[in-house]
Amino acid sequence: MYRYFIILFSGIILLAGCDIRKKDSLAEKSIPNQSEIPKDPTTVQIIDSIYNFGKVGEGDIVEFNYRFKNTGDKPLVVTNVSASCGCTVPEKPEEPIKPGEIGFIKVKFNSANRPGEARKSVTVTSNANPPFPTLQLRGEVMGKEHEE
Repeated sequence: MYRYFIILFSGIILLAGCDIRKKDSLAEKSIPNQSEIPKDPTTVQIIDSIYNFGKVGEGDIVEFNYRFKNTGDKPLVVTNVSASCGCTVPEKPEEPIKPGEIGFIKVKFNSANRPGEARKSVTVTSNANPPFPTLQLRGEVMGKEHEE
């Protein structure tokens, strides 16, 4: 009996260690390389930084376009966007945003298997100085037992 306990405990420790290494690897990938950040800084005005989608049913797809305006005198280049989890997929603008123009970062949130409060974040890397704030997506996913 004692031997089974040791084997079970060792397995749990091993699995927890793998998860930590995976999170460390993901964290390292989300840190932008200095070479990815464009050299000519510009300024940005964030029009939408928080979106509260209210209540949705489990399995619904929530889409939102965060708006921002290039208030500087150089093109605004978004080099990377990353989300806090795989259920949230952001899309960056492919072309630079010219001075005075409004740009969009499209975000899709898949609420499947995620009942309860949702708090997701999107990190934007660009040549904006000061940098983009973290974009936030909030709301509540109603579990299937609440849908009738």
